[in-house]
Amino acid sequence: MRTSSACVLLLGLVACATVNPRAPDVAEVTRASEPLPFIQDDYARALAEAKAKGVPLFVFATAGWCTACRSMKAHVLSSPLLARQADRFVWLEVSTDLSRSAAFQRKYPVDFFPKLYVIDPREEKALLRFNESMTVAELEQLLDDGARAYQGGATGLEALLARGDALLAQGHGAEASKVFAHLLATAPADWSRRGRVVLALLETSYETYAAPGMKVCATKALELLPDMPRSLMWAHGVRRGLTCAQSILPEEPEAQGAEVLLDALEKKVVEALGPPSIDMSADDRSSLYRARVWAREMAKDEAGGRAVTEEWLTFLEAEAAKAPTARARAVLDSHRSEAALRLKTPERAIPALARSEQEFPQDYLAPLRLAQLYQARGALEDALAATDRALLDVQGPRRVSVMGIRAAILRERKDTAVAARTLRDAIAYSESLPEVQVPMCSVNRLKRELAELEAPPRAEPVK
Repeated sequence: MRTSSACVLLLGLVACATVNPRAPDVAEVTRASEPLPFIQDDYARALAEAKAKGVPLFVFATAGWCTACRSMKAHVLSSPLLARQADRFVWLEVSTDLSRSAAFQRKYPVDFFPKLYVIDPREEKALLRFNESMTVAELEQLLDDGARAYQGGATGLEALLARGDALLAQGHGAEASKVFAHLLATAPADWSRRGRVVLALLETSYETYAAPGMKVCATKALELLPDMPRSLMWAHGVRRGLTCAQSILPEEPEAQGAEVLLDALEKKVVEALGPPSIDMSADDRSSLYRARVWAREMAKDEAGGRAVTEEWLTFLEAEAAKAPTARARAVLDSHRSEAALRLKTPERAIPALARSEQEFPQDYLAPLRLAQLYQARGALEDALAATDRALLDVQGPRRVSVMGIRAAILRERKDTAVAARTLRDAIAYSESLPEVQVPMCSVNRLKRELAELEAPPRAEPVK
């Protein structure tokens, strides 16, 4: 899930961080029994432990709103198979919702979720990073690569891979792209790391967020996908290529030929959703549906977009019904609410979100999504109450986003003065955050909305 830390438009209202007296939720109760001993949000401690043990540091960077992160925790990082990896690394989970994570973010940018890092604690250098969800087997390959890079002494393809990984992880995308291109040209067709290297090469094209890079990314995806095995990595490459093509704005010079790229990559997404079924989580499959919906919107195909969205929501409802655990079911909530809102049928998602709020009382995301669903139904009092509940737990940049939701509800309720005060408080709160965590796109949007609310009324024209 690509996002900029400055441009997360997710939901939040101002409130001081307080100790929540409510009972711990399922995640807190079960954490101790999970196979990997993750340290929570304490980079200094994790770094010291890795140095003392003489092992690399593995970092799972996440955010409370990130469904792919939640899916990784529910389906991959909790796998008993990973217990055999526990002693090879020190394990750190970093929540970018928390101000104490800012020091880590300044050193290691987190602009894509989930973000996986392997770090050499001896010099605090990133050895590799990966920006997508993975299967257990793919994660174990990544861990092997990270451990090998830490130990040194690799030769041949493994040495080149370690070199490209380090360049990319340390922000040298142009040099990394040359290494990755050479790897793809010289490695055997059945090389087990081919899929990950293709994704890394695509990343070097789009990481500047500029239109030329986006077009290169989309073009490379179409060029390289035929050489990848049909797998989760291939599906990520398809979606990433389509997302790059969708990011080329019509007024940009690079827009010429973009429609051809969009059409070809959307067909690849359809292929990824079809048989034979790829081993991927429901969340990953859902992200492909979402990419298709966006593609239909860009094509101004209202009927087609609605049909795909209906298929998407029906899929999510079926997956939720057979989810093995409450946590696995709740992972799908955000996508269910988005699809229901697009179909203008919020009632199809409200019961699921209400259930998740009851089962996970310290998770702000369920009441936050409920606020949007209630607002869409016109139940503004229920929507405001839901934002109140979300505020009990939400922290950092997400509070700023919740504020935007709350201000919009108040404005719709014609409570202009309170809406303006909410916006002022949100902007003031954003200024208290560490600079690396300020969601500038959200803040700029809220400033524009505040200016509109506080603008003097226009004088009636003299007749």
